[in-house]
Amino acid sequence: MATLPPSLAIQPCNLKCGASGSSKLSPACHYICRNHIRYGFEKMDLERKLICGEAAQNVIKSPCQHLNSKVFATSRVLVEEIEQKVSTATEAEGLEKLSTYLFWTEVGGQVKVFVRKRSVKYVVNIEVSSLPLHSSEDRLTLSWGRYRADSSSFMPLDVQSSEPDPRISTSETPFIQTSAGRFALELEFEAKQFPFYLSFLLKLPSDSGLSGLEIRSHRKANFCVPVGLGTGYPAPLGLSFSPDGSMNFAIFSRYAEGVILCLYDDTTADEPALELDLDPYVNRSGDIWHASFESAWTFVSYGYRCKGSLLQRSNNKLDAGQIILDPYAKIIGNSSPSSHGSKLLQKYLGQLCKEPAFDWGDDTRPYLPMEKLLVYRLNVRHFTEHKSSQLPTDVAGTFSGLTEKLQHFKDLGMNAVLLEPIFSFDEKNGPYFPFHFFSPMNLYGPSGGSVSAINSMKEMVKKMHANGIEVLLEVVFTHTAAAGSLQGIDDLSYYYANKVGDLEAPKALNCNYPIVQQLILDSLRHWVTEFHVDGFCFINASSLLRGFHGEYLSRPPLVEAIAFDPLLSKTKIIADCWDPHDMLPKENRFPHWKRWAEIDTKFCNDVRNFWRGDGVLSDLATRLCGSGDIFSDGRGPAFSFNFIARNFGLTLVDLVSFSSDALASQLSWNCGEEGPTDNTTVLERRLKQIRNFLFVLYISLGVPILNMGDECGQSSGGSPAYTDRKPFDWNALKTGFGIQTSQFISFLSSFRMRRSDLLQKRNFLKEENIDWHGSDQFPPKWEDPSHRFLGMTLRADKVESPLSTESSHLRGDLFIAFNAADHSESVILPTPPEGMSWRRMVDTALPFPGFFSTNGEPLPKQKAELVAYKMKSHSCALFEAGSPNN
Repeated sequence: MATLPPSLAIQPCNLKCGASGSSKLSPACHYICRNHIRYGFEKMDLERKLICGEAAQNVIKSPCQHLNSKVFATSRVLVEEIEQKVSTATEAEGLEKLSTYLFWTEVGGQVKVFVRKRSVKYVVNIEVSSLPLHSSEDRLTLSWGRYRADSSSFMPLDVQSSEPDPRISTSETPFIQTSAGRFALELEFEAKQFPFYLSFLLKLPSDSGLSGLEIRSHRKANFCVPVGLGTGYPAPLGLSFSPDGSMNFAIFSRYAEGVILCLYDDTTADEPALELDLDPYVNRSGDIWHASFESAWTFVSYGYRCKGSLLQRSNNKLDAGQIILDPYAKIIGNSSPSSHGSKLLQKYLGQLCKEPAFDWGDDTRPYLPMEKLLVYRLNVRHFTEHKSSQLPTDVAGTFSGLTEKLQHFKDLGMNAVLLEPIFSFDEKNGPYFPFHFFSPMNLYGPSGGSVSAINSMKEMVKKMHANGIEVLLEVVFTHTAAAGSLQGIDDLSYYYANKVGDLEAPKALNCNYPIVQQLILDSLRHWVTEFHVDGFCFINASSLLRGFHGEYLSRPPLVEAIAFDPLLSKTKIIADCWDPHDMLPKENRFPHWKRWAEIDTKFCNDVRNFWRGDGVLSDLATRLCGSGDIFSDGRGPAFSFNFIARNFGLTLVDLVSFSSDALASQLSWNCGEEGPTDNTTVLERRLKQIRNFLFVLYISLGVPILNMGDECGQSSGGSPAYTDRKPFDWNALKTGFGIQTSQFISFLSSFRMRRSDLLQKRNFLKEENIDWHGSDQFPPKWEDPSHRFLGMTLRADKVESPLSTESSHLRGDLFIAFNAADHSESVILPTPPEGMSWRRMVDTALPFPGFFSTNGEPLPKQKAELVAYKMKSHSCALFEAGSPNN
């Protein structure tokens, strides 16, 4: 099909027809239909069931070539010739938005159809030319009908009828033949009739010389044009709005045999008020189905039904009548139960409205360097839903709740928050199983609606930015919820066709397939442009490396596209290879193009092993220095995102309280007794271990991530399951443990920023900047698992003073020691820089409040200028060299 430009205004001539008698042919008059009728009936063969009327006789021909009038089926027609001219806007008398369609017939010749709006009516002009007729006297008739939801079942012409009847569902209207051999006619329809599709074929008398009496398109199918419904555009995907207020719908489906656009005027209705079966010839470009409306009338929401035997895999059949959510919908209505057959499914619909306007004011992204980040991971709902948050019920558990508790992040010294997935998700399975990628979960808005969630999130981001805090999102693009997502649109394109390795075929997205890649990129750009998000952490990132058939790719297109996207490359992009299905991380060499950071699982494992008495010193040293075995390939320690505990597995307090055989993969140690205890020795050891974990986390090169609740001893009772995580208890911050741990984290954050020259480096330390120490002043025995002590000196670079070219000042060195042994260790501190002395900043074995000090505690002077310090078992110590006067 070819399309003529809608600006075409030159018409060959004009034809006015008048009726001087009666006829047995049906007139092209006003047929009223009700929008709430659903037309879904058995297929009706137009060829057998079109009702033929008597052909008009004695049609008077005219040299005039253009038709601009109503055509009535009459026995006598008077033709008046009008001068050829170019129509102006005034002369058009309300004609608006011309749509032109060009068809080839199966026997040769062309059919041009012009659809335009005249006031509140729609006018359809049909012109047929170059037909190979036997005689110039041959007559031509239009046999036509209208349909919406089912292209094989026409709407009744009788406005009072609710059932299609072949005797009253079709009509025949004669063409007027011009002197140039063209045939033309005009049909007019009332406002209440559209939108619909006009389906027609051409009929010739039996003596015309052509084989057969009916002429169809070159596809051997009826001609079909939309009326009151535009063809639409294939881009952008989803629902979009033009400046004139018209709406465009576009959805991808390569294997769909048909796509039905379903419109609702009531959000609680089980069935749509109007269904439109999109024509594959008019409303399809490549693999994109599209349509447009000038307005949505009274409709408030929409969805789709897709038809075709190849849409769902044989092992994942869905109900053919199920309403499917537009993958690109920006505003989603709350779910409602929808019954199909014996199943009760959740139905989600896109809302027919623009995204709410939001005043960003002078919002500016912090654009913090990666190495400067101090991250706090949280679940939006769990963070403030507990009654101890003392927030109003409509604010608790929402984005607004985060805004109200913003001071907590500042008190801890955090400058970035990492939100667990906030995409719309299946509540039964949790946020790591999304069904949509373009809108936040409705539950996270104060009123529980989509618009509320959108505005609440944008306000939260704006407030965070105003306080120098970046907002990062965990995102899941490798799989979806089992239902309510992309299933049923085009499973062979969106999902893996069969189970591949460890991938769950019914839910595993084929991320590097072109249309899925486009969906993911469009989603990420949407969150950056519309919500001002600062970065993304990609859950189950190892699956992003899979090809079409599940094979691992050395240069996965999606990962590379994200790295070099002009918009996304300015954000933080982090790969997290944890798989929500089996709750375990997958180790892969992740391609990065010097852009991708990674969640460092090796950091977590090696630090846990060290403090429970396993592993070797070389592993700990590697993690302290930024995991050079992973990030020395052109990146640096700033690309290592470190954690001790996270939102799956054991919490920090459970990590030192439970270590049964069932928890072997957690690398935990209960410090002597399993579970809760009142044994003072065990409790003291657990407290030291918690301090040790936090200390190592913040003293190591890389980006530290603190998990929600670890600052106040949140416990899941020893369960590693994500579903057993409890809401944040704000009262726990007021306990002795909560107070001292929160203050310790705040101190570590402040110290890390103050000594950013050594602890927040984008590049790895040079050999001259670091010395290692073992037990008894011997070098460390790196690979001996029986050695549990390690000391390190970090030497500060000499910094020239900007005030004097002659004088310079030296920032103090740091001496850090770790003792995981069961016995005390006597440590000889190295000689401090000239004119400086050591001050103790941290000793995790001391009681609160003395186990850390902002200004440091001076060490007593000893003989031979050597300073010895006794470290207790399972403890850490930090010393900073400084001027005695400071």
